[in-house]
Amino acid sequence: MNAIDRTYAVATRVEPGSPPPEHGGRRRWPIRFQAIEPLAMAADVIVILMSCLLAGALSGADSHAFGKAFGAAIVIAALFVGLMKMRELYRPLELLALRNQMRAVTGAWVQVFVLLAAAVGALGMGHNILRGASLLAVIGLGALVLLRVGLKRTLVKGLNGRKFAGRTVVLITDQPKSSTTGLEHMLATLGFTVARRFSLPSAEAGLGYRKRLCASVIDHVSGSDVDEIFIEADLKRWPELRALAGELRVLPSHISFAPAGPAAEILRRPGRALGGEVCIEFQRGPHTRLEYAAKRTLDIFGASLALALLAPLLAAAAVAIKLDSPGPVLFRQQRCGFNRRNFAIRKFRTMRVLEDGENVVQALPVDKRVTRVGKWLRRASIDELPQLLNVLDGSMSLVGPRPHALAHENQFDKAVRNYAFRRRVKPGLTGWAQVHGCRGPTPTLAAIERRVEYDLWYIDNWSLRLDLAILLQTPLEVLRGRNAC
Repeated sequence: MNAIDRTYAVATRVEPGSPPPEHGGRRRWPIRFQAIEPLAMAADVIVILMSCLLAGALSGADSHAFGKAFGAAIVIAALFVGLMKMRELYRPLELLALRNQMRAVTGAWVQVFVLLAAAVGALGMGHNILRGASLLAVIGLGALVLLRVGLKRTLVKGLNGRKFAGRTVVLITDQPKSSTTGLEHMLATLGFTVARRFSLPSAEAGLGYRKRLCASVIDHVSGSDVDEIFIEADLKRWPELRALAGELRVLPSHISFAPAGPAAEILRRPGRALGGEVCIEFQRGPHTRLEYAAKRTLDIFGASLALALLAPLLAAAAVAIKLDSPGPVLFRQQRCGFNRRNFAIRKFRTMRVLEDGENVVQALPVDKRVTRVGKWLRRASIDELPQLLNVLDGSMSLVGPRPHALAHENQFDKAVRNYAFRRRVKPGLTGWAQVHGCRGPTPTLAAIERRVEYDLWYIDNWSLRLDLAILLQTPLEVLRGRNAC
């Protein structure tokens, strides 16, 4: 269950023993659930334009400058709403996920203003618009964030109290009646009025039972204000259900089918057309070509910039290692990477031993194998910086699950469920687990399970913005020094 589903479950929960919500007409809002998306889009446009009025008043703009700013605000509103709509972020269940909304609103707002600044600079339109736009950027973002908080609270209240208006429907189902689950509960939550509930006879019942059911439904719907008929059943009864729908065609009503059982889970998965066939996606690939290109561009640019800026530090570390103890400056060790491909990871040598292969002992907080210089390098994570070369050669990424030695990889693979899923992406120099304090040795099974849980969350929720956020948090985590040894 993802974050949106969990939020929706909380919003629509019914406490045990509590009476059902009121369905009286006076208690309902004159808003249909289906109207939430266009209303949210309109609210964003109004908020952006009102923010422009406020920004103009605070900046003391004259009527001419204000007119230009208001025209720019219309363009900004169109671009912002278009971006959010394109990403399907106005859907009611998306509006319930407040944290996702905050990230999406901030990202889209920044993109719009970067585009506006580029357009103004390219067209030579002067700095007056940019000055007004700067104030609008701050006020508008704050207003949009507050609007998201209000939208979520209103949506939760409406769902939990079943306050949305809806159509009158008839339900035909073979599922047991429940006040907390199933299609009937969902319809009531979204404001539909279930005028009548008909039980679908079992598959073993004869044709006569189905004929009597059809006659009852037709008799009830004819001449009534019923707008739609819903059929809820297991998909394995499809031939029977198709015949049922065919007999109900005499009614001028919309007929919808909601699958129950295992088929419901299958149809909720994303799909795609493959020629004349429809394919259901069981697992999303690591990245699309565009996502891979964006991530690889970030890796090359970030690693090159870091090597250029940190060159003096890297040179000083190399000299200190050479003067402190005999042995090579760099230490190479086989690690398991993307799709189980082994690669040689590069690190500054911090120990008197060069362990690799099947016998590798993890470093401890107090370890006699660590050299004097190595102790400081490990504490500041400077020993990991040569892995920027691994990022450039493509065996690693700036952000991803941290790779482990082959000996530990085999051990963890047997002990931790879903551990192998980490190999669906390239290992990283830093990661979501590391910025949450999961660094250093993993002495217990619980420690590696916690790290894997963070890694899998990162893989399932990857975005370029998430990578940038992790890269910005990593220096702060290094300064905190949690679990570094």
